[in-house]
Amino acid sequence: MLETDAEAVAAAASAVAAAAESGHRPTFIGIHARDDDTQILYISSGCRQAMGYTPAYMISRRARDFIADSFGSDYPQVFGSKYDGQESEEDEANAYVMYMNIKNLCGTPVLHRITTFKCDNCVLVIGMAFPEVPFRGRHELEVQMLDGAMKRFNITKQNEQENAMLQSDDDSATVVEGSGRRVQLYYAPSRQIKVALVLESPAAVLEPADESDRRQNGPLIVFVTGSVSRLIDADTSDLLRFPFLKLVAPEDVLRATRFFERLGESQDVLFETFSLVQRPHVIDGDVAVADEANTRVLVECLGASVQDGVALLLRRLRTTPPPGRDALGNYVLRRSREIHDHDCDAGYLSLNEMISSDPGTSDAPPGWSRLR
Repeated sequence: MLETDAEAVAAAASAVAAAAESGHRPTFIGIHARDDDTQILYISSGCRQAMGYTPAYMISRRARDFIADSFGSDYPQVFGSKYDGQESEEDEANAYVMYMNIKNLCGTPVLHRITTFKCDNCVLVIGMAFPEVPFRGRHELEVQMLDGAMKRFNITKQNEQENAMLQSDDDSATVVEGSGRRVQLYYAPSRQIKVALVLESPAAVLEPADESDRRQNGPLIVFVTGSVSRLIDADTSDLLRFPFLKLVAPEDVLRATRFFERLGESQDVLFETFSLVQRPHVIDGDVAVADEANTRVLVECLGASVQDGVALLLRRLRTTPPPGRDALGNYVLRRSREIHDHDCDAGYLSLNEMISSDPGTSDAPPGWSRLR
């Protein structure tokens, strides 16, 4: 429940003033459903500084209803549109950035930069507020891809062109290239597995673990999509409040740790590639699989950090055998021909080469998004 209106407005103004004095822009992480309703499934406490609302108030409401601009109804189409009753097969990118005005608790539109990661049933949102920028109505939703085709497109104008085209030729059942609709750039050979996670604040201390497992505890997982069970042998109930770095293969812990350090120093979306262990030891009492016998799952990670959390999108590239060791105990990577021949995703390119495309992504069951 919110406080009384006067108390809530005063608290919101105080939070924004405190953020301004600290030199940090108000930021937050959110997750909403990837459909027309855009139901908010998770939002970090930073929403109070950025917009004045409490997380309890925002969860379960529709994200698009908070957009102050006239294109609010166009926003869900960024992440997958439907034509003639069927979902479009195109999925050119995983990450987008756009600017829009968001209504705060006082009813005042505030400019936000919205960076989004597209997963299977959900969209991760990293919001940054610009309360000092004077209000200017924005009537068109312009979107910049951060990967894939790396192009800019205007959702509002595309809708106008498509509506005009449909009105001029209602009898047409097919659309050809060049007719105004975006044409897909690339077909993935099979459904890709994508997993969205939110980790606790990047300021969390990375404490060294005991020497026997040679890992660091790292930030804890506070939200993860159900598709994780298709990536590694663990599910959401196993991983909530579990240290993320304990999922990382030991030879890549240092790489992942440095990635988090870079995230903490940047306001941009960053990329990194590292391996997870396929069978992590997440349940006390279970028999642990030795690192030397634990298959590696190579993932490409998109990440962005705010004051109160880290948003990650993991995309599975391929599986590989565990590395060997030399006489001194150092890890020795396998030769490329030893990569599992049966891995149908072995041909995927990394994000640094080209983002591939599959709108279905992880085939997670619809019930994954129900918060417990």
